[in-house]
Amino acid sequence: MKTVYTCFCTDVIHEGHRNIIREAQRYGELVVGVQSDEAMVRFNRFPSVCFEERYAMIEGLEGVSRTVVQHEIMYDEIIRELRPDYVIHGDNWLEGPMRAVRDNVEGLLREYGGQIIDVPYTYSEQVSRMDRRMKEKLGMPEYRRGKLKQLIELCPVVKALEVHSGLTGLIAEKTVVADGSGLDQFDAMWVSSLCDSTAKGKPDIELVDITSRFRTIDDVMEVTTKPIIFDGDTGGLTEHFVYTVRSLERMGVSAIIIEDKTGLKKNSLFGTEVAQTQDTIGHFCEKIAAGKAVQLTDEFMIIARIESLILEQGMEDALKRARAYVSAGADGIMIHSRKKEPDEILRFCDLFRMEDKKTPIVVVPTSFHSVTEAELAEHGVNVVIYANQLTRSAFPAMEQTAKDILKYHRAEEVDARLMPIKNIISLIEEL
Repeated sequence: MKTVYTCFCTDVIHEGHRNIIREAQRYGELVVGVQSDEAMVRFNRFPSVCFEERYAMIEGLEGVSRTVVQHEIMYDEIIRELRPDYVIHGDNWLEGPMRAVRDNVEGLLREYGGQIIDVPYTYSEQVSRMDRRMKEKLGMPEYRRGKLKQLIELCPVVKALEVHSGLTGLIAEKTVVADGSGLDQFDAMWVSSLCDSTAKGKPDIELVDITSRFRTIDDVMEVTTKPIIFDGDTGGLTEHFVYTVRSLERMGVSAIIIEDKTGLKKNSLFGTEVAQTQDTIGHFCEKIAAGKAVQLTDEFMIIARIESLILEQGMEDALKRARAYVSAGADGIMIHSRKKEPDEILRFCDLFRMEDKKTPIVVVPTSFHSVTEAELAEHGVNVVIYANQLTRSAFPAMEQTAKDILKYHRAEEVDARLMPIKNIISLIEEL
């Protein structure tokens, strides 16, 4: 009997999957691959149930002869192991980023004469409703809050993109690119104090109050499912910080990052060009400990941002603070630099990893932007935050459009570089 292979990356079985199984049985014995959690995350679908449950669910389906694990998005390993006569899939992979996966399969099958079976994708109200409910479930606080910790365990490096509105949240949520090795996307979102203030036309001095910043989080959370890291600036007074922690945890935010500075906030990239005061180790540790004490779950993370390199206090001071902050309960360390090269960041990571193999390290490669995620991961970095690139790319484009409309007294000259409004609206789903 000929062998048919398909791969399911789902938490629930609906009519579309049953249709694939029925169609596959016409061609031979069906082997179904269950994507691992690591592959699911890269496939733009965070699992809401554990791998073991998903495996058992698919293994028990009528019409499935055998169940195997697919560890990668691309099919190289599984096809070379099974050498199926057919690979069957819904025809939704004929376009968009998924086309790269189909091309990968087609090339592998061509080596020995295998064939692809494209089955018309099942569009029905029931399927749409189940997909929508699964996505809404992933966006609920109890599911979203713990995702960052899970991602740190699953991914070589977690990529977070700055968002400051519901629309930028959708960009971070839905942007997927394909290359020869698979699909890639952002894993998390960074709600930046700088970008939130800038979008409101306010200076970045902690002027925008915490309630207003919570409204930004609500806007983002309402339309996305990915974990959120919140830029908490200095955290404010310890007495206020504990309420911020409790509120963020309740909302479903995954982490807050607070920096060890006091007084009127100044952007770190100004370094010693402006007056900035670093907090004492003792006081900042007390703030961290107070925040950890009021948490109700183990999922929420308080990450300590060290400003020693920014303020030219030296590597030893940065390492001393990192040790103290971890001892005080910090769930991660963010190390920052305004140098154009990543050397001092990489040196810190190497030295820190020599004595602490486990505590997550977060970096923000704004000024040292030539370093790659893979290079950072080699030095023990777990989370990379692209902290302001969406804001910095949007404002010059909008300013130039405004100038050209004034210059030509019409909109024709700018239209060629504008995205059709239909494409923007298509990001926004209706219930």
